[in-house]
Amino acid sequence: MAVYALTGFSLVSLLSFGYLSWDWMKPSLVADMAAEPMEKSLPPTFSRPPHIVFILTDDQGYHDVGYHGSDIQTPTLDRLAAEGVKLENYYIQPICTPSRSQLITGRYQIHTGLQHSIIRPRQPNCLPLDQVTLPQKLQEAGYSTHMVGKWHLGFYKKECLPTRRGFDTFLGSLTGNVDYYTYDNCDGPGICGYDLHEGEDVAWDQSGKYSTFLYAQRVNKILASHSPKEPIFIYVAFQAVHTPLQSPKEYIYRYRSMGNVARRKYAAMVTCMDEAVKNITWALKKYGYYDNSVIVFSTDNGGQTVSGGSNWPLRGRKGTYWEGGVRGIGFVHSPLIKHKRRTSWALVHITDWYPTLVSLARGNLSNVPGLDGYNVWPAISEGKESPRAEILHNIDPLYNHAKYGSLEDGFGIWNTAVQASIRVGEWKLLTGDPGYSDWIPPQTLTNFPGSWWNLERLTDGLRKSVWLFNITADPYERYDLSDQRPDVVRTLLMRLVHYNRTAIPVRYPAETPRAHPDFNGGAWGPWASEDDVEEWEGIREPLKSRNKKKKCKICKLRSFFRKLNTRLMSNRI
Repeated sequence: MAVYALTGFSLVSLLSFGYLSWDWMKPSLVADMAAEPMEKSLPPTFSRPPHIVFILTDDQGYHDVGYHGSDIQTPTLDRLAAEGVKLENYYIQPICTPSRSQLITGRYQIHTGLQHSIIRPRQPNCLPLDQVTLPQKLQEAGYSTHMVGKWHLGFYKKECLPTRRGFDTFLGSLTGNVDYYTYDNCDGPGICGYDLHEGEDVAWDQSGKYSTFLYAQRVNKILASHSPKEPIFIYVAFQAVHTPLQSPKEYIYRYRSMGNVARRKYAAMVTCMDEAVKNITWALKKYGYYDNSVIVFSTDNGGQTVSGGSNWPLRGRKGTYWEGGVRGIGFVHSPLIKHKRRTSWALVHITDWYPTLVSLARGNLSNVPGLDGYNVWPAISEGKESPRAEILHNIDPLYNHAKYGSLEDGFGIWNTAVQASIRVGEWKLLTGDPGYSDWIPPQTLTNFPGSWWNLERLTDGLRKSVWLFNITADPYERYDLSDQRPDVVRTLLMRLVHYNRTAIPVRYPAETPRAHPDFNGGAWGPWASEDDVEEWEGIREPLKSRNKKKKCKICKLRSFFRKLNTRLMSNRI
C-alpha cells in the first residue's frame, strides 16, 4: 500500500475541490456556458475542402482552462469547446519538440529518431528531411499553408526551415524559448541571440511587440489577404504560456488577488492567449472563412508546475510520462461537425491530426505509408468509435536508466530500467524513470515557496521501475496494479518490444560552436555549410557521451568575438 505525505491540505480539502470523486469521468467538469452560438444551427454541406486553423499552445496545464474547473478566465476557449467537441481522452507528448514532430509527421518519435529530449539550438539536428510533412500534403491538395509562432524542429541548415518544410509563409521563432518582447534567447551564459524570423530572414523590425498579439495580428493579416474561396491552412503555434512569465500589466491586474506570483503571471498569459484566439475566430467570420472552417485546439505538453501551471487532479507535470505530462487539452470547433456540443471520450493522439486533416482536405495518403496516426474525424464529428486502440507514449534509450530496473523485472523480455510508456485499451504501463510523480494542486491558496507543490508525495515508489494503471477507472494514477496483474504487465511489455523493433537510431548529435549567434549577425539561424552537413549528417552519439575536442580555429574566433562584443557593450554603457 502506498504511503502518502500530505502537506498544506487535508483529504477533506481535497474532496471539497471535487477531484477525488470518480465523477471526473462525467462529460464535463462544469456546465457549458450559456452563450449565443458561434455556429449556425444547421451545418453546411461538406461541398469543398475546409479551411483549417490548428492552434497549439505551449506548456498550458490540463487544469488551466475554464471548462476544467480552473480559476483562470478563458471565456473564448470555453465557448468554442462547448459549441464543438471536447476531447477528454486526448494525448500529447511531455515536451515541446516531440509533440510538434508528431503533429507534423503523423509518426511516433521512435520513427523519426527524435525520441530523446528536444532539439537544442546548437545541435546540427532537425526534423528528418525524408519525412513528408502535414503542410506539404496540404499543399499537394491545393492549400495555401502558413505558420505563425514557435517552430522548435531544428534549423541548422536552410532545408530545415518551415518555408522548406511545406509552409508558404512563416513568422515566428526557431528555438524553443524567447523573450515575449525582445525575442532574445540564451542557450547558456553568453550564448544569446535574437530569434524572430519572417520567412527566412531575421525580423528585426518586429522587436518590442508582445508575441501573443503579434501572432494573432499576423493571422488576421493572412486571412484578410487571402480568398475564402481557396482552401487555407494556418498553423498557429503560440509561444504562450511557456516561460519567461511575461504579460501586459492590464492582464496581470485581473489576477492581483492570487497569492502565488508565478501563478498570477501565468494566469494573465493564459487569458491574454484566450483573447488572441477570440481575435482569430473573429477574423475567420469577418473575412468569410468561418462557415467552412475547422478549428483544432491543442496543448503541446503538460503544464510546468514550478512556473505557475497546473495539471490537477492529474499526476505529474511537463517532462513526465504521468497523465499530467501527456494528457492534453483538446477540442475541435467547426460548423461542419455533425454532432456538436458534446464531450468525446474517443482515444485520440496528436499523431492523428496528420491523417485526419489530410483526409478532410481530400488529400492523398497512399504515398505516406507507415503513419502512426489514424483518421479520427468520424469519431469527432459523428461520435463513432475511435480507430485507435493504443498509444506508444515513447521509448527513450538515452534517458537516465532507473537504478532499480532490470531485464529480470521485465520477465526477461524488457529492461525495465529503460524509460518507456505505453497505453493499450484501458491499461497504461510505465517503465524506467517516468519523471516527477507528485500530485500538485492549483497554486492559488498560498505564496509560501515549497509548500504548495508538496501536497501529496509517494514515499514508497523510489525503488520501483514498473507501474501499471487502469486509466479508465483510475485516471489519477493512484493505484499501481503491477503486482496484482503481472499478466497485463507482460502483455504490455511485449507491445514495447514490438515497437522497439521498429525504432530507428536516436538523432541527438553534439552541440557545435558554429551555431553561436555571434557568427550569424547576432541572431539564431542556419549555420551549416555543405561540408559541415556531410560531417554531421547521420550523427547519433548523445551529447553527454562525446569527449571534448581540442580547441579549433572557429573556437578561437568565437572567443575573440565574445571579448570584442564585451568591450563594445562596456563602451556603450
